[in-house]
Amino acid sequence: MNNQISSNSMNILVTGANGQLGNEMRIVSKNSADHYIFTDVNQVEGQETTYLDITDMDAIRKMVNDNDVKAIINCAAWTNVDACETDEKLAALAEKLNADAPENLAKAMKEANGILIQISTDYVFGKEPYNVPCNPDQKGTPTGVYGMTKLHGEQKIIATGCKYVIIRTAWLYSEFGKNFCKTMMNLTATKPQLKVVFDQCGTPTYALDLANAIQTILEKMKKEADNAKYVGVYHFSNEGVCSWYDFTQMIARISGHTDCDIQPCYSSEYPSPVTRPAYSVLDKRSIKETFGVKVPYWVDSLEKCIANLETK
Repeated sequence: MNNQISSNSMNILVTGANGQLGNEMRIVSKNSADHYIFTDVNQVEGQETTYLDITDMDAIRKMVNDNDVKAIINCAAWTNVDACETDEKLAALAEKLNADAPENLAKAMKEANGILIQISTDYVFGKEPYNVPCNPDQKGTPTGVYGMTKLHGEQKIIATGCKYVIIRTAWLYSEFGKNFCKTMMNLTATKPQLKVVFDQCGTPTYALDLANAIQTILEKMKKEADNAKYVGVYHFSNEGVCSWYDFTQMIARISGHTDCDIQPCYSSEYPSPVTRPAYSVLDKRSIKETFGVKVPYWVDSLEKCIANLETK
């Protein structure tokens, strides 16, 4: 085992650093002894960001070698679910970013004897109807291009034989970028009435909670010389279950936008190019038992996020 991983600090590369999770990783990194390098293809004013194209294997190798990188947290992905369903070029781009690029990162970590933390999605499930939480070992049955490309990414990482922790998450929201929480805060403040689907159930995930979980995982793997035993697929979302309708009701209540009349409706009333999972609650037992990750209740985390947004 390379000493860099078992010592007190290591160099960690974060891709997609200007997205929701990447921005939360910036926050949690401030309390870390590790040295973080934040990369993205997009520059954001006021954010220190190193340019890195993760579809370029040579560029990744150079970045890893020049900076003695011993862990990569891949927060980069193509996430426009509907667009890649109807446009072949965008579907090809999704495959490149969600499957080929993670394979590049996995190869680089195998060469460097490092760790890859890959963020995946509940969209790898959905074809079969079920009403029990999805287990990490459950066979992926995606219903659309996005879910399929993310599943391909998982498979390609595993095939490299690198040390990896794949974390499937769901319904991600934060103070950053575009997300359901921010959209609904705006709509419930400005619209007299809203219709929101109630026949799709899952669990919201506050990106800051996921960032903290990732840091807990890396700390645990760093401390043990034999960290290959932690390799695997895990699930992380907040605790509890709700529909998009319930999520919206709670956003409105916490934000004080209770004048908006929020009505439940069926998914069929809002036709979409892709069939979203009807029930994608994630079974989180293994991440809790293996790494001692604490998982907050979704309403508690939502209150924190909205308080942060209102402070801003």
